[in-house]
Amino acid sequence: MTVNWDAFTPYPALLGGALIGVSAVMLILFNGRVAGISGILGGLLKPQTDETLWRITFVLGMVAAPWLYIALLGPFEFESPRSTGALILAGLLVGYGTRLGSGCTSGHGVCGLSRLSPRSVVATAVFMVAGFVVASVLMHAI
Repeated sequence: MTVNWDAFTPYPALLGGALIGVSAVMLILFNGRVAGISGILGGLLKPQTDETLWRITFVLGMVAAPWLYIALLGPFEFESPRSTGALILAGLLVGYGTRLGSGCTSGHGVCGLSRLSPRSVVATAVFMVAGFVVASVLMHAI
């Protein structure tokens, strides 16, 4: 595998990672909640009166972010070698996996690791290994 140095853009990735970290810190400081996206969305499916507003605000912020980016910096290109159906199926499988694993990569990988949670270390390692295996099989064997 080679790196396409023309497409290598570390600064936007660094900024995106910093923004994710800041949002996770703000949520735990101001709300006492871990920024696990599957838990936030799951909480909207079984709403509790005092929990709904911040969850909706968080989700709206995630949905609005690409539109804000486009408004400030212009359109961006996105290509996927997979069909829309494959992307939808992948999303559903990820959703199932987050329920099975009691959390998602944002909850375990970002927030859990930063809190040195042993459960999150194991979960993140499993996520990563499974992702490497599936990507390798899809790209090289199929």
